[in-house]
Amino acid sequence: MTTQPWHGIVVATALPFNADLSVDYDAYAEHVKWLAENGCHGVTPNGSLGEYQCLSREERAKVVAVAVEAAPDGFSVVPGTGAYGSGEALNWARQAKDAGAHALLSLPPNAYRADDDIVVAHYEQVASAGLPVVAYNNPYDTKVDLSPALLARLHAEGLIVAVKEFSGDVRRIYELQELAPDLDVLVGTDDVVLELAIAGAKGWIAGYPNALPVASAQLWDFAVAQDLDQALPLYRDLHSLLRWDSKPAFVQAIKLSMDVAGRKGGACRPPRLPLSPEIAAKVRKDTEEALSRGYR
Repeated sequence: MTTQPWHGIVVATALPFNADLSVDYDAYAEHVKWLAENGCHGVTPNGSLGEYQCLSREERAKVVAVAVEAAPDGFSVVPGTGAYGSGEALNWARQAKDAGAHALLSLPPNAYRADDDIVVAHYEQVASAGLPVVAYNNPYDTKVDLSPALLARLHAEGLIVAVKEFSGDVRRIYELQELAPDLDVLVGTDDVVLELAIAGAKGWIAGYPNALPVASAQLWDFAVAQDLDQALPLYRDLHSLLRWDSKPAFVQAIKLSMDVAGRKGGACRPPRLPLSPEIAAKVRKDTEEALSRGYR
């Protein structure tokens, strides 16, 4: 790899299921290859978009193995290690390393609102697996806010190399750059990709490239180059879709957009239900409009 495996567009992959809701591993392998062919730089299996919470241990392990096997040379695999216990997160970190993954995406403890010392101890365990760790700051779902000061501490102790910043607060990147200038900040929610890329984000752990990888890659390249004449119109055209990535129904919305775009999105496992008819119509309309403009 010419860059770090968490740089560029690393797609948090949706997971296709068969009609009986068993995992369609063949379709998943094809999807990983397709993303590589269409301008993305890596994948994150077993992220929230991959419905890891609803997978068995055997399924979750096989998803990582399939992603590694399908990834072409130079295409990174950065599995999620989300778990209630630090020991379980470490087990998933070790499984990812044994499978041949390149780095890890790691949530903080999420069984309860952990304090800073507990968070540090958690990342000590995950980092002991021996792969680079990207912290995942998602204070909405975990109730733990990885503040800039805490992230700087984790980085200074050699426990993390980057952070997927999902708070939605685009101001944080500047404080992070002051407190921990060598910590890579990654875009964590699709609807702030332009703002964070302009500010110096090194990567984008992304949702909507599952449906529109070419347009997403163009947006990323324009934003990193700070070519606002090209980036802003594209961002405006896609933003009605991109903002779904930070909403509770993001899995259903992105999978529906995949279906509309000719990919296999399909159903989600319970407890997720299909979108309401009104929301589904909105997602479908916005996706069809993007496709009609030539975005792919």
